[in-house]
Amino acid sequence: MKNINKIFLLLFSLAVLGSCKTNIQQESLQPEKVTISAQKLKDKIKGGWAGQTIGCTYGGPTEFQFKGSMIQDYQPLVWYDDYIREIFELDPGLYDDVYMDLTFIEVMERCGLDAPADSFAISFARDDYKLWHANQAARYNILNGIMPPASGHWMNNPHADDIDFQIEADFAGMMTPGMINTAAEICDRTGHIMNYGDGWYGGVFMAGMYATAFYSDDINFIVEQGLKPIPENTRFYQAIADVISWHKQYPDDWKKCWFEFEKKHTSEKGCPEGVFNAFNIDASVNAAYVVIGLLYGDNDFFKTMDISTRCGQDSDCNPATAAGILGVMNGYEKIPAYWKPAIEKVQDIKFPYSDRTLNEIYDLGYKHATHLITKNGGEIKGDSITFPIQQPELLKFEQSFEGMYPAKQLLVRKDFLDESIKLNFTGNGIVVLGNVKSQCGEATSDFIALLDVYIDGEKVEQVKMPFDYIIRKYDIFHKYMLPNGDHKLEIKWVNQNPDFRITLKSYVVYADSPVKQINPTI
Repeated sequence: MKNINKIFLLLFSLAVLGSCKTNIQQESLQPEKVTISAQKLKDKIKGGWAGQTIGCTYGGPTEFQFKGSMIQDYQPLVWYDDYIREIFELDPGLYDDVYMDLTFIEVMERCGLDAPADSFAISFARDDYKLWHANQAARYNILNGIMPPASGHWMNNPHADDIDFQIEADFAGMMTPGMINTAAEICDRTGHIMNYGDGWYGGVFMAGMYATAFYSDDINFIVEQGLKPIPENTRFYQAIADVISWHKQYPDDWKKCWFEFEKKHTSEKGCPEGVFNAFNIDASVNAAYVVIGLLYGDNDFFKTMDISTRCGQDSDCNPATAAGILGVMNGYEKIPAYWKPAIEKVQDIKFPYSDRTLNEIYDLGYKHATHLITKNGGEIKGDSITFPIQQPELLKFEQSFEGMYPAKQLLVRKDFLDESIKLNFTGNGIVVLGNVKSQCGEATSDFIALLDVYIDGEKVEQVKMPFDYIIRKYDIFHKYMLPNGDHKLEIKWVNQNPDFRITLKSYVVYADSPVKQINPTI
């Protein structure tokens, strides 16, 4: 028996050493530097921005139309040469995952590539474009004195794990060829404005894949390299690692991978709008759909974009990221001709909510990339550009909503004019959803409702609720990490105005342990 154990230990040790040797060999295969032509670098940057814009437009009509279900193969997705131009004019808010990138780029152009987080935060908070979820919650926080990183922390932002920064981090990867750690540092300054934990990791992951796509055409490697900075004990890492594993198990059927993911990873915990229904804007879930598109897309621009779209949920943002990464990997010249007339018709038109055209953004992206290349030890000699390849460094551990478990949702849908909102709940946290509405149909107004909030008879906050959609408070009120137990919440409208009403849509209650359904027949 002892000899058998010794043999087993020897074989096990050889297997481990073999695995380690393989990993060491893979690391050693990575070049320290890569040299490409200036024209190729420009083509890759252009391919990234163009791919992102095409992908966002392609998936636009199905955005959150398929929640928890895939888009079936028989459903056609529209495309024609004037499509992007028409969306620019008719639905510019669709491009929030692009114009937010442009805001950050403008700040860097104005304040320098080392611009502090506050510069980015103030710029996007004061802009006049539409925002949602973590972005809008952060905008409200910033305008009311809560600056980053507190503006994106889950204690101050119920949407901290949402997709927002994940769809805006493309710029960080497109200006850092091969420099995955530099991309992560830029993400630290920008992504913690509106997100934390998985919501932030999503952006770092995407930026890392973009940075890697400048020197590798191996999609599997690009995905795995992008994941390396993420701590393995996070929910985000585990979600993407499972997609990689299922792809190896079902290499020819993306739908089997999708089904396995749905079963294990789609339980929403953060965003109060999605906790108790099929709506899921969580970063890790939608990042998985990006990865499914990349891994099963076979380096085909349409197939990659189409699969990411058909995974559902945020089906414009996900193909935008997937197509953007593929655009960097292959360059603009290799984007199939079918898609180019639509993007080329808008390249000299100012991008929605921006003073720059896409052609100007391409040039600005090249300028910033070459600056960061030389800053990080690269070289530019004539038409030859050499950029360093950074080995991924592990990020700090962050996890949102720890100790918080969804316990109950109650749909109210009630207007309050002159009475207090009173809610009794049992748990350790609550999010109250609602908004300010006009009684007289005014589209714009500078009215701000003032709401005094009491928990168990003690005033905890005065909430400002602007009627203006651009600066609105996304949720009426939230409070986490209360002592688990019975609580009384009262919200008093201080400056009542007969022209307005407070609409309470619903509220979500959390507990300090998972809630299990009790069989009523027992």
